[in-house]
Amino acid sequence: MSEADADSLSGSVSTQATPIGEFRAVSQSRWPNKDLEEWSFLERKPRKCSSLRYAPIAKPLEWKLRMSLDHEVPVSEVPNKKLDGLSTDGQEVELSVVMPCLNERETVGVCVRKAVAALREAGISGEVIVADNGSTDGSVEIAQAAGARVVTVDNKGYGNALKGGILASRGEYVLMADSDDSYDFSHAPRFVKQLRAGSDLVMGNRFQGGISDQAMPFLHRYIGNPVLSGIGRLFFGSPCGDFHCGIRGFRRDSFLRMDIRSTGMEFASEMVVKASLLRMKITEVPTTLHPDGRTRPPHLRTWRDGWRHLRFLLMYSPRWLFLYPGILLVLLGLVGCVLLLPGRRVFHGIGFDVHTLLYAFISVLLGFQLIAFATFTKVFAITEGLLPEDPRLHRVFRWVTLETGLIVGGLLMLLGVGGSIFAVSDWARGSFGALDTERTLRIVMPSVFSLTMGVQITFSSFFLSILGLRRRQ
Repeated sequence: MSEADADSLSGSVSTQATPIGEFRAVSQSRWPNKDLEEWSFLERKPRKCSSLRYAPIAKPLEWKLRMSLDHEVPVSEVPNKKLDGLSTDGQEVELSVVMPCLNERETVGVCVRKAVAALREAGISGEVIVADNGSTDGSVEIAQAAGARVVTVDNKGYGNALKGGILASRGEYVLMADSDDSYDFSHAPRFVKQLRAGSDLVMGNRFQGGISDQAMPFLHRYIGNPVLSGIGRLFFGSPCGDFHCGIRGFRRDSFLRMDIRSTGMEFASEMVVKASLLRMKITEVPTTLHPDGRTRPPHLRTWRDGWRHLRFLLMYSPRWLFLYPGILLVLLGLVGCVLLLPGRRVFHGIGFDVHTLLYAFISVLLGFQLIAFATFTKVFAITEGLLPEDPRLHRVFRWVTLETGLIVGGLLMLLGVGGSIFAVSDWARGSFGALDTERTLRIVMPSVFSLTMGVQITFSSFFLSILGLRRRQ
């Protein structure tokens, strides 16, 4: 854009960041040209607009979802006078192609031109949005010259950039892809076809479509991606064979339902996880992966980002992180207690006595704590909107109440106190002399275990009730 063009637009459009998710009307001073559209997030009524492409968002956002102010994405529109080959003012936009960008001057122009050509050749009414995350190498100007609408996202992070671009999009459907020239935009019609057929999320599958030599590192191709995709299918029942494919299409309204919170590389994983948990329709189409066109190293870091993805999958699945390990520990501990509480056991010449019994009791205690953590995490995540409602949890809470926990905890504590009194009286019958260690420990350990478990159940019940206060309001 020339200086004259920039000067002519400076009085029409404010490039100041407009927070997405801020529930207040945009002041008139922010948009000095009254011909431009001013969106009131409170009334959600558009005013007269002479050019949709200069509005911060071309149609009202659906604020039915609660968006935490901690996850706002300030964005601002970069003025652009020409959108060659794309939808013009007043036209309905079916597909918005969104690309995150951070210093991609070598490839962003190529990607934009390919996306524009794909839309034109397929006859799809669309737009191309580049969500710039602070480029300093001229990427913005290159993207504009190629025909993209550039949205500047102030908050750093891959997820923030994509979220800002998606929220600024006008299309019914969104196709997101990296701006490194590694994905084939001519495959866009494949995604649109599935979206038109009713899919909420359409994932590309690079393993089905083909991965060119040198396009994906060995560890990513044969270890990282298959392992993480397998974990995603196991934890969340996702049908995706390529969990981390960078090109994917989705309905814009479905994206808003997902209420994605991640700001970094986990954004892509959270999208698949949320779609799976919300029982959205997910399909796959084959796509290809080529070596990217950059000469600089990629932003992705193998071990750091791999761990971040694994950590995210674990934190979004309390069942696999806490519940299943807890159940396993409880079962193993109970088996040990049942076998060793009556007396010493010998298996294949190896003796197991009170020392092993102690570990068995501790295993049950640890298992209970993990099960409690799973319950606490699930309730908290649902309350905060991180996970969808779980009907099974409601059925459990019909029986597991504060009063139930207090009764069970109180009975266990009484049992522990009774066992302790019996142990002391047994010692007294021997005139408080030398103890039969094995016999005494078989009385003391169950008593201490009952006391400890009773206290944990009692106070866990209170804590669970506190977590549920907000849900009952």
